[in-house]
Amino acid sequence: MNHMYFSEEHEMFRKSLQEFLQKEVVPHLDKWEEEGTIERFIWKKFGEMGYFGLAYPEKYGGLDLDLFYTIILLEELQKINSGGFAAAIWAHAYLAMTHVNKEGSEEIKEKYLSASISGDMIGCLCITEPFGGSDVAGMKTTAVEKEDSFVINGSKTFITNGVYSDYLVVAAKTAPEKGGKGMSIFIVDRDTPGISATKLNKLGWRASDTAELAFDNVEIPKSHLMGERNQGFPYIMQHFALERLIMGVNAHARAEYAIEYAVQYMSEREAFGQTIDKFQALRHTIAQRSSEVEMAKAFNYTTAKRLDEGEYVVKEATMSKLLSTKIADEVIYDCLQMLGGYGYVEDYPLARMFRDSRLGPIGGGTSEILKEIIAKMVIDNKDYKPAT
Repeated sequence: MNHMYFSEEHEMFRKSLQEFLQKEVVPHLDKWEEEGTIERFIWKKFGEMGYFGLAYPEKYGGLDLDLFYTIILLEELQKINSGGFAAAIWAHAYLAMTHVNKEGSEEIKEKYLSASISGDMIGCLCITEPFGGSDVAGMKTTAVEKEDSFVINGSKTFITNGVYSDYLVVAAKTAPEKGGKGMSIFIVDRDTPGISATKLNKLGWRASDTAELAFDNVEIPKSHLMGERNQGFPYIMQHFALERLIMGVNAHARAEYAIEYAVQYMSEREAFGQTIDKFQALRHTIAQRSSEVEMAKAFNYTTAKRLDEGEYVVKEATMSKLLSTKIADEVIYDCLQMLGGYGYVEDYPLARMFRDSRLGPIGGGTSEILKEIIAKMVIDNKDYKPAT
């Protein structure tokens, strides 16, 4: 399947990325997981290697490469087994930076996109609210226009990089009376007075900082509005396809890693005079799970190809996230079982992976919400249109 989507250049990129991650990232992961802080030097190294610029214009220091370079980055980040580190990287490179690239003015891109690509600035995307969850249109945060500024009030939660980032891409209501049609996107500097961040203590994704944020009369220049006023909702929806596909790809990659690890373990672990990979019950579990992962992966690659060619794949990306994250959780559950008691010990990789994977069906749109979106498309013939 690989030759259909990955060229020789892709494979060379994968190999050099693997080497980079093993050398520069893996030795620090346990520390970052324990402390919940990713040290700044690694962002700069990612920037120097061009990893933040894969999908972005050369004008701002990017490499403007096809989406399969991004897929490789996502897959390899999962395979070093820190969901939190991976999330911090891709939330910056794709959630925050996608908005800056697509909606930012020339001035904003020259300042924020360039610095994001070089690893000098870290971004976060602030959409979800404490009382809203997946109900984006029901958001309460407001941005009120003054003479030459906007004043933001409200709160956000579950924001990856919400504590340590340098800038925030914030969705707020500019015309609250219009509901979902009255939302705009802003870029806000971290050191603007009135922003406070509280770090959340999470089950998994321990290396990443996830914040609840409060905005108390946060005044920003009018030029920090990104894109058209009141077009925030279509912008957000437009980028959800990429976000969901990212989470689908992450899921198939970590599931694949879990199976590889479990199979290796089973080939070495003996019970009743033979290695446990000879027991039919265990063999069949691996057979079943491998089949599911392979199907998810093939679907995700096809969807990525279509997205890269400019198709609007919101339905397929939603399906990708729904099924891939469910499959990953079941695969990792079973792979942990293969290790017996060792599966439950933090010194072995499956325990962390088990915790990290559990966010898959929750973050970036819960599975329940995704099913409703798919139902609307499949049953009610609803057509979600991209922003014009």
